[in-house]
Amino acid sequence: MDPLDQKLNAVFDGKVLRKDLLHRIKKGTNVPTFVLEFLLARYCASSDPAEIDAGLDAVLVTLQDNYVRPDEANAAQSRVATQGRHRFIDKVHVRYVEKEKRHWASLENFNSQRIAIHQKFYKDNDRLLEGGIWAEVVIAHNDIEDDDYAFYVEDLRPIQLSRFDFARYGEGRSQFSRDEWLDLILRSVGLEPDKLSQRVKFHFITRLAPLVEPNFNFIELGPRGTGKSYFFSEFSPYSTLVSGGQATKATLFYHNNRRKIGLVGFWDTVAFDEVGGIKIKDPDTIQIMKDFMANGRFSRGVEVIADASLAFVGNIDLSIDQIVKSPVYDLFQPLPQEFDLAVMDRFACYLPGWEMPKNSSEFLTGRYGFITDYLAEAFHHAFKHTNRYEEVNKRIRLGSSIEGRDEKGIKKTVCAFLKILHPSGVPTDEEFEAYVAYAVECRRRIKEQMNKRKTDDEFAMINLSYVNNKGEDIIVYCPESKHAPATQHPSRRTIAQSVTGAIACCQD
Repeated sequence: MDPLDQKLNAVFDGKVLRKDLLHRIKKGTNVPTFVLEFLLARYCASSDPAEIDAGLDAVLVTLQDNYVRPDEANAAQSRVATQGRHRFIDKVHVRYVEKEKRHWASLENFNSQRIAIHQKFYKDNDRLLEGGIWAEVVIAHNDIEDDDYAFYVEDLRPIQLSRFDFARYGEGRSQFSRDEWLDLILRSVGLEPDKLSQRVKFHFITRLAPLVEPNFNFIELGPRGTGKSYFFSEFSPYSTLVSGGQATKATLFYHNNRRKIGLVGFWDTVAFDEVGGIKIKDPDTIQIMKDFMANGRFSRGVEVIADASLAFVGNIDLSIDQIVKSPVYDLFQPLPQEFDLAVMDRFACYLPGWEMPKNSSEFLTGRYGFITDYLAEAFHHAFKHTNRYEEVNKRIRLGSSIEGRDEKGIKKTVCAFLKILHPSGVPTDEEFEAYVAYAVECRRRIKEQMNKRKTDDEFAMINLSYVNNKGEDIIVYCPESKHAPATQHPSRRTIAQSVTGAIACCQD
């Protein structure tokens, strides 16, 4: 163990795990990281090599016995029928069938849509009804021939901590420097910080921002294979990933017939993968999305308030250098056409995904980090029970080009950095200034692209800045576009062409 490993084990004994253990069993399974580490924490919470090896064997046996692959669904049903019951590790969904006036459960890999479930399970776990949750679930066989179902849920335990001590977490953080804690967070998500620059470290922290800051509208576009959707699909049980397909207002926001709130009411973060492929069938969906992104509320006959952050991730197929130098293309090019300027203006942060390293084993860590479930609980507590906005508001000083949504987005990005890197303390002036500069850049990237699209000067104030400790006004630039005239000074060709056309008509 290196010094950081030793310190982490001393301060957070029992809450940490050697991350190479995850890499050893991750390949060959499509089980989320927080599920695997749930098992590793149960069997491998030790520094003794012999105990770790025995624990790994136990994890593999548990996965073999309790995790079912999709092509093994029929064998799993047969096992329950012959043995009477069996414990599975799977994602459990519950749906209400209106015609039958009852609820049915289903497991993703069990291939049965009619598993009876008692109301005590879904009343205690609302997210079963909206997106489903990973759980240890005992499925039992029903021997009563007159019943219209063969299986029922006998027991269900969500895979997440039952209690979390945030004060203890904050107290432990105080024993680390900021840079030590930054490296520790990165190791906890499986990365080796020694292989990353400070800027790329900040990029990875920003990916976590929607998990700690409510109503944080985040977008990352970039090349394939950089792990854009990982944190939203595998890192936290409080996040759900919508993969392509059709986004409906009933699913996302509110179902009028059932009078039930959609995904935004049940999850800390709703992330959209492959955002360019989203199909918006109903125009009302975009209008409701705009309202929600603006202030966390919308009206669908009733006033609905929710805290969920929206994260949009997708791919860019064109060269970034070509885009920023082009008078036609912009960095929002992959978005669906329904995502107009009003949607874009509500983004707080645009992460430059093209700067992220490709997924590679060379960036994976073999050191200790927090058990993923433990860190996810810390982030969930920060999301639900902490508010750093007023603290940031009192301390930050922004330049004259900063407008309303710029200010809100920048401050929320800084709040997220404080929640992740300073959960119980305050950063130094130098650290705080670095967060502000980074947040201003992430917002400028949005403003530049909107200004490029707009045919007038509505978004022309792109020279966003902050005032440093010396009282100097520091303009922040995006590295990819700083020297690109097509982005810094768009030609407004549409206006010029329309004016020229009008003059020609008058002369005729």
